[in-house]
Amino acid sequence: MILTLLTAAATAAPKTAAKAGETVRTTANNPIDDLRYWWDASLGWIQSHWLQIGIAIAAGLIIYALLSLVRTFALKRAQAAPGQFTLTDIVGRVIHKTKSGVLAIIAIRMVAGYAQPPSLIMSVIQFVFTIAVVLQVAIWAREIILGLIQRRAAEGHNETLSNAMGIIRLLISVALFAIAAIVILDNMGVNVTGLVAGLGIGGIAIGLAAQGIFSDLFASLSIIFDRPFRVGETIKYDMSTATVERIGLKSTRLRSVNGELLVVSNTNLLAKEITNFAHLHRRRVTFAIGVIYQTTPDMLRELPALLEEQVRAEGHEFIRSSFVTFGPSSLDFELLFDVFSEDFEVVTKARTAVAIRLFDAMAKAGYEFAYPTQTTFTAAPDGTMIMPYAESPKARTAAAKATGPA
Repeated sequence: MILTLLTAAATAAPKTAAKAGETVRTTANNPIDDLRYWWDASLGWIQSHWLQIGIAIAAGLIIYALLSLVRTFALKRAQAAPGQFTLTDIVGRVIHKTKSGVLAIIAIRMVAGYAQPPSLIMSVIQFVFTIAVVLQVAIWAREIILGLIQRRAAEGHNETLSNAMGIIRLLISVALFAIAAIVILDNMGVNVTGLVAGLGIGGIAIGLAAQGIFSDLFASLSIIFDRPFRVGETIKYDMSTATVERIGLKSTRLRSVNGELLVVSNTNLLAKEITNFAHLHRRRVTFAIGVIYQTTPDMLRELPALLEEQVRAEGHEFIRSSFVTFGPSSLDFELLFDVFSEDFEVVTKARTAVAIRLFDAMAKAGYEFAYPTQTTFTAAPDGTMIMPYAESPKARTAAAKATGPA
């Protein structure tokens, strides 16, 4: 790389008059002559600019010392802050990853112009400065991203994300340092269009080959960060109601209410509608109550108030109670009330207690619950109604004795 910069510099300024001790030369035909020329030119520059060089070195050392002092002070402040994976802790990790060599090259780059070095030395300084800064920025970006991800994992105590940090670190490192390499090559004058196109095609090929794996992986990260549900919560997925036992990188394990273990891929899990019962601050209970048609109108008018009274007596929030429809075998009422609890067991016990209280109160008030029945009425040929069942032998004997012989 030094030979390339030397040749480029020699070609760009052939037969130029050297200033402050540089000699006049023609373009050399081989690298050895170029090295000899630039060595002589550097010696001449040092002899003619020794004062500026000394001042630049002193200023560079002061700048490096100040930067190192600021890094040390910021690192101590960050490490003294309580808590792990906090924003201050992440800042401390970023500062800790700042290399001393990067601070040195920054100090050299800041004072290099004052010493007026030859073009080759300035090109080398610029080249090293570009590489150091780009790589340092990539390291900073990696630490910031990983720190935020770990902070998210620590907030939710997520075991899956903690286990996946290895592959996440690898993917982030590859992506950031690939971008850094492209930036460095572009600053060196290399045409990176073909390289970017090749990386894009290669990435597409890898993505298509591992489409299922990456799809489930990113679905897992989506579950972890978006948190539609957590381990231990009860959800309804498709037609199943189950408790989340484990969220993996490829699949999620659910324990159904019947005891079966359901293993669902993360992609398929997010593709369906999910109902999370853990975030219900209240649960609504609905009762359908049917009374017989023989119930009097006054009793029907009093029934909604009776239902409301029993719900409030159990300490739950009454929503409404109203007549719904004339059913085939009953007069149908509807009762709705809310139970303020996230625990389904508490809701089940509350529903049972209210149902028993309703049954007791309605029975004492004279209400009869309807059930599907049919009554058949038989008519004589002349249209008069007759008994819907045959007379018993005893009834016929009694009727014959009553009439007697004619």
